[in-house]
Amino acid sequence: MHEQMLDEPWGVSPSVAFRPEPFGALAYHFGNRKLTFLKRPEMVRLVQHLAETDTVRSALQDIGIPAESHNAYVGALRGLATIDIIRPRGEVSE
Repeated sequence: MHEQMLDEPWGVSPSVAFRPEPFGALAYHFGNRKLTFLKRPEMVRLVQHLAETDTVRSALQDIGIPAESHNAYVGALRGLATIDIIRPRGEVSE
């Protein structure tokens, strides 16, 4: 399951706004009213960089996440997908 997401294009939901914080960022979804804490600056960079790359794997590599940590980050991204903070790229504009 993680391998599949690594090779897919993802992006931030259009209903989400970020507020930078010392620990990372707050992500707020205006549609479902979910407030999410992104507790690591590199996770914030990853989420915001998704739209600029062809795949999640490319985004991870671009921001310098070691390959042995990719599965952990994909797990976190899957959690963000369940609350519509991120979406598969084809669904981002919906």
